[in-house]
Amino acid sequence: MSLPTNFQFSQASLSDYVDCARRFQLRYLLEQDWPAVESEPLLERERFADLGRRFHKLIQQHIEGISIDALTQSTNEPELARWWLNYLASLKTNLSVLPSDRRAEVAISIPLDRYRLTAHLDLIAADADRIVIIDWKTERKRPTRDQLLKRMQTRVYRYVVTEAYQRPPGTISMIYWFAEFPDQPEVLQYDAAQHADDRDFLNQVLVEIETRAQAEGEWDKTPDERKCAYCTYRSLCNRGSSAGVIDPVAEDYNRDFSISLEEIEEIAY
Repeated sequence: MSLPTNFQFSQASLSDYVDCARRFQLRYLLEQDWPAVESEPLLERERFADLGRRFHKLIQQHIEGISIDALTQSTNEPELARWWLNYLASLKTNLSVLPSDRRAEVAISIPLDRYRLTAHLDLIAADADRIVIIDWKTERKRPTRDQLLKRMQTRVYRYVVTEAYQRPPGTISMIYWFAEFPDQPEVLQYDAAQHADDRDFLNQVLVEIETRAQAEGEWDKTPDERKCAYCTYRSLCNRGSSAGVIDPVAEDYNRDFSISLEEIEEIAY
């Protein structure tokens, strides 16, 4: 068993590996189809995911030039309408300082040893002096700054953009903007030390995965069984048969159920 030569890593697959090596093995190497429900209540999760997709699409259409009035008419649900109005208001406040060259739903792919590393960016804004990555979040509980810094998404997105655009890390930053907390965006600056640490981390993870892939047998399961509650393979691993219940106000709840559009063709560098 080995990684396909055309394998593309992403923040999602790397998060799976860091969370649980066995989940990565089942999902990406064995391609195990195990359609367990990730979380309950299922209908509420599906509704929330659909609202997230529609919100991202609204912003993409706005960036591409469709009129605000036309887009506003399509926001019939109260949550979607509130998020949309919060976004429009933020364009005049904490998002007003973004560089003017803005592109929505951009997919970037860079080499990672013999493989590729991809990032799907909600918005990238650039000028001659800086590049800002913006990620729209519809989470019901705002994560802490420390939680966001530890997210694989933060590591991968800033690293990929720095490498793809060949800019100094100090000119790159990332903003998490929260539709439910529009006045509390989190701005994460980048620097050379963080970039070097991300490179070392990604290389280390890649070596670990390749080493495991060359050996026979079942990869290690996570020792933290709380992570199994939202895993589709939990019953296969004998770690429960019922889905975890979404509790967005729980102290230890930091699972990102936000949606990004990933149907855009990748831009290869």
